[in-house]
Amino acid sequence: MGVYEILQIIVPSAIFFAAPLIFTALGGVFSERSGVVNIGLEGLMVIGAFTSVVFNLTFADRFGEFTPWLALVMAMIVGAVFSLFHAVASITFRADQVVSGVAINFLAIGLSLFLVKKMYGKGQTDQIQVGFDKIDIFGLSHIPVLGPLFFSNGYIPSYIAIALAFVVWYILFKTPFGLRLRAVGEHPMAADTMGINVTKMRYIAVMISGALGGIGGGVYATIISRDFSHATISGHGFMALAAMIFGKWHPLGAMGAALFFGLAQSLSIVGQTIPFLKNVPTVYLLIAPYVLTILALAGFIGRADAPKALGTPYVKGKR
Repeated sequence: MGVYEILQIIVPSAIFFAAPLIFTALGGVFSERSGVVNIGLEGLMVIGAFTSVVFNLTFADRFGEFTPWLALVMAMIVGAVFSLFHAVASITFRADQVVSGVAINFLAIGLSLFLVKKMYGKGQTDQIQVGFDKIDIFGLSHIPVLGPLFFSNGYIPSYIAIALAFVVWYILFKTPFGLRLRAVGEHPMAADTMGINVTKMRYIAVMISGALGGIGGGVYATIISRDFSHATISGHGFMALAAMIFGKWHPLGAMGAALFFGLAQSLSIVGQTIPFLKNVPTVYLLIAPYVLTILALAGFIGRADAPKALGTPYVKGKR
């Protein structure tokens, strides 16, 4: 097996596994750029995964091939609403944002498993039958060398995730909304003096974070796991959090970091088909994404330039 054949296995699967992380990490960028720490990305992915799978199983016969798209929309809505728990606790009541985020994680997994047990009488849902099909991007897939690597045999949500990173970059750094959002995360008192409603902007940012986290969980459940159980989102929200920090709270940096973690995850799955990895014990490949997450956090969390007001409640409150 040559180098190009190996890349044809690794690159598409890396993009495939990175998509949920990109969506969720971009959500984290919105929240933390506004000054609200969001440790609850894991819980938001869990609730998004649960919502998308249950919707898919319930309405697949009615909506047919549109079901996975509508399931992601529902995951987005439920994720946004669920994030209000974190917003109310950390913004309105000025609770410790880390503790609130951890509570969101526990609440999401507990509530979703309780509902699964009530609805299906067992600890996990059935497998979904209607998902996303793999596609080749028209025109681009025929580009020599690069086409088969990046634009063939992929899923539409993966390409949407990458495109969304550039859209988020434009919103944050090229629009008045983005300037206001970054202002409340850097110096909320100065932003308040200029007439920006700090509380409103932070609520919006946290809800966007919840929406994108819900989509991330929905994409993971619909494309990768295809069902929901206690182990569906097993640390991927924390990987997305690490990608956000690794990317220095920048949308494109978060996307790059998510692709890196997606590569690590893909190696844990396709590693046995690659000649120089087939003799590596499977357990080492499976733990590699989590080890890389720890190393990334240990190496970059102290050097990354976080928003100056990150984690600091705004005492003055609403204008």
